[in-house]
Amino acid sequence: QVQLVESGGGLVETGGSLRLSCAASGGTLSSYAVGWFRQIPGKEREFVATINWISRTTYYAASWQGRSTISRDNAKNTVYLQMNTLKPEDTAVYYCAARASGGLATSRSMYDYWGQGTQVTVSS
Repeated sequence: QVQLVESGGGLVETGGSLRLSCAASGGTLSSYAVGWFRQIPGKEREFVATINWISRTTYYAASWQGRSTISRDNAKNTVYLQMNTLKPEDTAVYYCAARASGGLATSRSMYDYWGQGTQVTVSS
């Protein structure tokens, strides 16, 4: 069973950048799609970005298009989310998730495995 561990969260000032990592163990992510989601307290978990491991095809939520980049490192079995021009409203717990079928998806119900999340706090 695939296990996912996120890292790279922390405190950053408005306008700053962070790179989140999602490391997989217990299996290879080849043929999977991996997505990033975020959850603000009291709100539903929402889609940020996703990547197909084989084709590297990506898709972003509209609010993240142009200020984030999702990528993967095959040798490290890791997916990254580079986030730029961060705003206080981006403060949330960020989760990565893996979808075994490999198809890109924006709905959290379509993903099979989840990490525990990493906190991102953007100060004003």
